[in-house]
Amino acid sequence: MGKSTKRSASPAQTAIRDFAPLGAEFDHACRPELADDPRRAKFYEGTEFEIVDAQTFGKRRITCAIFDHDGTISTLREGWEKIMEPVMVKAILGTNYATADEATYRKVVAHVREFIEKTTGVQTLVQMGGLVNMVRDFGCVPPAEILDAQGYKKIFNDALMIMVRARMEKLRRGELDASDFTIKNAIPFLCRLHAAGVSLVLASGTDQEDVIAEAQAMGYANLFTGGIYGSIGDVRHEAKRVVLDRILHDLGPEGIAGLATFGDGPVEMHESRKRGGYAVGVASDEIRRFGLNPSKRSRLIRAGADLVIPDFSQLDKLLELLGVSQK
Repeated sequence: MGKSTKRSASPAQTAIRDFAPLGAEFDHACRPELADDPRRAKFYEGTEFEIVDAQTFGKRRITCAIFDHDGTISTLREGWEKIMEPVMVKAILGTNYATADEATYRKVVAHVREFIEKTTGVQTLVQMGGLVNMVRDFGCVPPAEILDAQGYKKIFNDALMIMVRARMEKLRRGELDASDFTIKNAIPFLCRLHAAGVSLVLASGTDQEDVIAEAQAMGYANLFTGGIYGSIGDVRHEAKRVVLDRILHDLGPEGIAGLATFGDGPVEMHESRKRGGYAVGVASDEIRRFGLNPSKRSRLIRAGADLVIPDFSQLDKLLELLGVSQK
């Protein structure tokens, strides 16, 4: 049989394209040249703040701030990718997992990693919907045995929560504290914003009850007077989009000038930018909990970040930039 000259999409690309709720955030790239070339980066003097959009830089007085949770504030779930990857690989290979030849196994792993990389930041149920598509496309599992998105999500969440609960138990026992599971200066930054009267909102792709429980365990749930929002098990309702839409309605055209969104994923950058908010990308290193993650930097710029910071260590400078009172 002759080889087709038409280049077909990979199962991961097909899963991303076909699963509608992922939308256009992965189709449109902002400033790709800057994203791919850190030599072009320009910084606010005396800081590690990369100015992506010079036209909006330093021209806002922030009155409302939306925060993503995992990777932006909390690192309780750091390492989730290492748990999701084998869950997806096993789901795709099914009973062939232990016996698949090396080439097939490596191919599946490569596609899974590509999918996880491109869907970081969206709600887990959406990712599991993409997994359903990949399981079908690879054809290793009989159609009657393929689970739905909720089924695969339960398998992943059960595995993930073993790790998260172990970390939360260390918090409860006092063996570790919140500073061991947060990006540098994240909690002091939240406290300063709250004290200055900035309305804080937490919006995550993680299940809502889990986001609330984790924020309470870390001791900062009370700072989010604007609400804590997470996934409600419906792929039609992305928490970050819902929150932005609600805030836009409440603030009106003039109030949107005071909105900033902080996150380490593409969804919140894209959604905030297209609504006129100020998008602050947090290119965090979740293992060290300080310093820049170059891969995140590139992803955040492509998604529309106006400003990229590695962490919240330069607290006073960041508050100054955002026009927040430091009394």
